[in-house]
Amino acid sequence: MAVTPDRKAQINLTPMIDILLVLIVIFMVITPLTPTGLPTLVPQPAAAGLEPPPPARDIVITVRPDGTVRLNQEPVDVTRLRRRLIQLFRTASGHVIFVRGEKGLEFRAIAEVIDIASGAGVTRVALMTE
Repeated sequence: MAVTPDRKAQINLTPMIDILLVLIVIFMVITPLTPTGLPTLVPQPAAAGLEPPPPARDIVITVRPDGTVRLNQEPVDVTRLRRRLIQLFRTASGHVIFVRGEKGLEFRAIAEVIDIASGAGVTRVALMTE
């Protein structure tokens, strides 16, 4: 078969289009159909005529390097801390207790305060930094 000078070589696009369609189908199957995100709570407007709730009273326990413990700036003996926390949580349940340790303090003292708080029935303890 002789090559005639008026015929030119052309690229056949059909196999390339087939490969691209297969890739598109694969990517469509791999990607999820519905986007997923983090669950969030959207603030709701307050109902008319209702009083706003009273401000939350935070409980902060400060542990000092000399071994003293303060409960909301009130000095408390470590042996009486459990009893004092039980009294506070009788009236204010569901609050978070913040534990603050000053510089130069070993974590052992903070762990002891956290253990006392969990023994008093506190389930939410947060650590504060300076």
